[in-house]
Amino acid sequence: MDQMFVTREQERLLRELSDFLAIPSVSTLPAHAGDCRRAASWLMAELRRLGCPTVTLIEGAGHPVVWAGGPRRPGRPTLLVYGHYDVQPPDPLEEWDTPPFTPTVRDGKLYARGASDDKGQVFCMLKAYEATRDADGLPPCNVNFIFEGEEECGGRMIFDLLRSQPEHTRADAAIVLDMSYYAPGIPAVYTALRGLCYAEIAVRTLQRDLHSGTYGGVAPNAIETLVRILAGLKDEEGEILIPKLYKSVEEPGKSELKEWKKLPFDKAEYLRNEVTATALTGRKGYSVFERTWALPTFEIHGIRGGFTGDGAKTVIPAQATAKVSLRLVPGQKQEKVFRQLQKAVAALAPKWAEVEVRMLHGGDPVQVDTDAPAFGLLDEAFEEVVGRRTVHARAGGSIPIVPELGLTGAPVILTGIGLPDDGLHSPNEKLDLSQLWEGIQVFGRFLELFGERGGRGETEAGDALPDEEPAEASAEA
Repeated sequence: MDQMFVTREQERLLRELSDFLAIPSVSTLPAHAGDCRRAASWLMAELRRLGCPTVTLIEGAGHPVVWAGGPRRPGRPTLLVYGHYDVQPPDPLEEWDTPPFTPTVRDGKLYARGASDDKGQVFCMLKAYEATRDADGLPPCNVNFIFEGEEECGGRMIFDLLRSQPEHTRADAAIVLDMSYYAPGIPAVYTALRGLCYAEIAVRTLQRDLHSGTYGGVAPNAIETLVRILAGLKDEEGEILIPKLYKSVEEPGKSELKEWKKLPFDKAEYLRNEVTATALTGRKGYSVFERTWALPTFEIHGIRGGFTGDGAKTVIPAQATAKVSLRLVPGQKQEKVFRQLQKAVAALAPKWAEVEVRMLHGGDPVQVDTDAPAFGLLDEAFEEVVGRRTVHARAGGSIPIVPELGLTGAPVILTGIGLPDDGLHSPNEKLDLSQLWEGIQVFGRFLELFGERGGRGETEAGDALPDEEPAEASAEA
C-alpha cells in the first residue's frame, strides 16, 4: 500500500467525498429519485476511474443497483464489498447547524447527511482500494462491488437481484462497512444485527372531520383511538405487550454476556453524548447492552392526523396514522412478528373503528460466525494501523440484505469506521476525518492481507464475474 497516499491526496479526497455527499439521494422520497440516480452515476464514474473493467447499472422496480468488478487476479481470493448510496431524510432541517447537503468541516469533523451512513464509509473502501493498486493498476485481490440505493427505504431491488442471480455474491468473503467503532480507539466486528418489522397503523372513526364544539363528547376521535391502541402495545417499563412476542427470543449465552461485561462503558457519558437525555428507559433488570442488542423493541416514529398547522382549527379528526417499528432479535422472524402485531392491534381496536396494519418493510435478525480466516486478517490490519484488535459486539440496527450476501457461503464481515456519536438518522450527522484517514489505511492493509492469505482454497470466485459486460452497459434485474 502507498503509505503516503492519505497525506498526499487528502485535499483531493475531501473534495471528492464532499461532491458525493452533496447529492441529496433520499431514497424514501419520490422527489429525490433523480438524485438517487445521480449518486449511482457518481459511483459508476468513480469505479471506472479506478480501473474496473466491468461497471453495470442494474435497473428494476426501484432505485438502481451499481455492480462492478476490478481487474481479475487469477488464483487470488475474491472480496465482495457492499454499501449503499441512499440516505435518510434530513428532517428536521431547522436543527442542522449547516445545511445537510452542504458538507462542512468543523473541528476535524465532516457534517452532512450520509457522512457516516453510508456514503463516507463506501468512500473509505473505494479509497483503500485505490491506495493498494500497483503500478499496473492491479489490486492485491479480486474485488467486486455492489452498491444499492434502497437500504434506507426497504426497497426490494437488491433482494430480487441476489435471489434471482446469486452468483453476484460468489466470493471468498463479503465486507459491509456500515458500522461503527465500539468507542473511540476501539474498533469492532459485529456478531449480530437486529431485524426489523416496520409498519403503519391506520385508524378511521368518522367519514369526515367534525366540529369539536358541536360533536365533542359523542363523536369518536381517530387520534385518541390510535393513541389508546399504541399505549396498549407497550407498558411504561418498556415491556412489549404483544402476546407471545418474547416466546421465540433466543437469549445470549453466558459467555457472550460475560464478554459484554468486559467492554468499557460509562453510563453517564453514554446518556449525555449518545442518548442526549436525562434518563434511560426500558426493561427493568436488563443491562443497556441487553436492551439494545438482545431484546426486541417497539418504537413509535410518527403520528399523522387532524390539524397540525399554525393557529387553531377545532376539529375531531376522522382518521389518524402512526408509523411504528419493532426491532427483532435472534429467534424471531419478521413475517411472524408482523402477524402478531396485526392480531394485537385488532384485539385493542374498538368495534366502531376501522383499523388496518400495513407492512412497509423489514428483515430478519442476523447472527454472524466470526471464525472464518478473514476476520483474523481484519484484526491484523487494525492492530498494525490502530494498535489494537477488534472487540466483538452486537448492533441494535438492521441491514436486511446481509443474509443474502452470504447466499453462496461467503462469511460476511460487519465493521466500519463510524463512531457512536455520529448522529445517524439525526440532524448534524458527521464523520470524524481522522476515522476516515485511518480507515483508508486499515482497509488498504486488509485488502493486501486478504490477497495474500484470504481465500478459502476451494472456490474459483475470482476467475469470472457474473456479468461480463462493458462499463457503460445496463441490465434488467
